[in-house]
Amino acid sequence: MQKQFEGQVTIIGVAGRDEPSAMAAFVEDLAVGNFSHVADEDLQIWMQYDIRSQPSYVFIDNDGSFETVIGAMGESGLSSKIAELLAA
Repeated sequence: MQKQFEGQVTIIGVAGRDEPSAMAAFVEDLAVGNFSHVADEDLQIWMQYDIRSQPSYVFIDNDGSFETVIGAMGESGLSSKIAELLAA
């Protein structure tokens, strides 16, 4: 996904409710190390963007406005959502 929208969006993985070692294992197991990841150990990011569970997606516009989507989107759903937002 990061390659598909390179130069247009920044994708950051945010893990919460687990240990950094578990996050690192997740990134390695799913081979998603081609974009940045952070550990939200104190859940400040989760609270700021009203995230209640994983998976969740937060789409943040240049002006700081955001939309939080709770639940799985799949690669095609995520790609479609990003394309829709870029076209707006």
